[in-house]
Amino acid sequence: MSGSQNHAEHHDGHGNHGGEGHGSLRGYVTGFLLSVILTAIPFWLVMNDVLGNSTLTAIVIMAFAAVQIVVHMVYFLHMNSRAEQGWNMMALIFTIIIVVIVLAGSLWVMFHLNTNMMPDVHKM
Repeated sequence: MSGSQNHAEHHDGHGNHGGEGHGSLRGYVTGFLLSVILTAIPFWLVMNDVLGNSTLTAIVIMAFAAVQIVVHMVYFLHMNSRAEQGWNMMALIFTIIIVVIVLAGSLWVMFHLNTNMMPDVHKM
């Protein structure tokens, strides 16, 4: 066995995890196209006031954002339930918990600052 064959077998054993997806050009292009579509649709919804209700539009935009997060994790970060004996899934759950705490805390602080700290301009 020559040195180049041994190197190729050694490289394949570490870098290739079953073909499609892990760093392939097709996977990156698919992820990019899905990201563009998932960005363009909410942009179109807002710019053309398609839904007519700002609350409904915000909910739809958040749903598209959640789907886009999943697309980025699958196609660019290569996260799945099999990778690294589930540690990626644990990291994802931890990240989601931290993001929810930060967002909920930020909204709570902003709401209370707006309610309690704004001066009453009519009393002056």
